[in-house]
Amino acid sequence: MEQPIDPTLGPVLARTGDERAVLDSFLDFHRAVLLRKVRGLSDADAGRRLVPSATTLAGLVKHLTMVERNWFPTLLAPEAGDVYLTATEDAVAHFTIGDEDTVAALVEAYEGACARSRQVVARFDLDHVVPHPQLGEVSVRWILVHMIEETARHAGHADILRELTDGSTGAL
Repeated sequence: MEQPIDPTLGPVLARTGDERAVLDSFLDFHRAVLLRKVRGLSDADAGRRLVPSATTLAGLVKHLTMVERNWFPTLLAPEAGDVYLTATEDAVAHFTIGDEDTVAALVEAYEGACARSRQVVARFDLDHVVPHPQLGEVSVRWILVHMIEETARHAGHADILRELTDGSTGAL
């Protein structure tokens, strides 16, 4: 059985690829960095507040799980009952960790959301446009670039929080 390619190698492997391969590989790279920042931590360490805001390593994973679901399945392929969450809707709740939010459960939920996002977005061309409740319309290309930005920004936050937790630094 062939081993899956390490997503942290994706941007290097896609360096001469088409636009879609480059966008997908950079998003998967930042997704993988986020997961590397939380893996190996206890639930207590992942949920520890180290900055004045409600931001924690566990909270970042929980938030990005919601973001994945929001921008891909809910926006591109909504099902009955799906509601797009705007940035103004109780953003702190997306970072709030409950007793059920173990590192293992959060990682599993995030990996599932990312897998679903990949399935959904693969069905659409980069130029495909969908309505957006705040922006009017957005293209799949714009969504992918936005998600790279959002995920990379929070992976950077996770890098700082992990360094504050146990001194571990770096994307790899």
